[in-house]
Amino acid sequence: MRTRFLAPLFLLIACAWPLSAVALDEGDRAPAFSAPSLFGDGNVELGKYRGKIVYLDFWASWCGPCLKAIPEIEDMRGEFPEDQFQVIAVNLDQKAKKALRFLEKNPIGYPSAADPKGSLPGQFGVETMPTSYLIDRDGVIRYVHKGFSRGDGSRIREEIRMLLKEQKLGKN
Repeated sequence: MRTRFLAPLFLLIACAWPLSAVALDEGDRAPAFSAPSLFGDGNVELGKYRGKIVYLDFWASWCGPCLKAIPEIEDMRGEFPEDQFQVIAVNLDQKAKKALRFLEKNPIGYPSAADPKGSLPGQFGVETMPTSYLIDRDGVIRYVHKGFSRGDGSRIREEIRMLLKEQKLGKN
């Protein structure tokens, strides 16, 4: 009897979420994008950060694990050199007010794009919320992190450290 009620819900979610045919993975080039800033101060452009290691995070105020991840990401942002590392985010709330209300209580110091129509998750093939991509200086995805649980921040930091060290040595 429960499945009778859950099946339409899953169908609705699947139809409302724009997915690409293939999820991007390690070794794929990150698609360039430009999207309006959630804060209303111009656009957030991935290409602007070419030459830096970028941690790109897809999030929404309705996503429980996203809400756990944001303070951790903000802490992480301050641990790495600004001239080598940048966090950017893409918010998927249909109404920016909800996201901004959350960020009033949990401020961030990195840019967040607003994507209320959800076109960017389709370009990246986001399948789980949150999903984050660690992108190297050349625009290649080097690590994909799906979901967020306690302890994930340590793993993400290690991936960033390895990439910073690897690229400092001139390896790709």
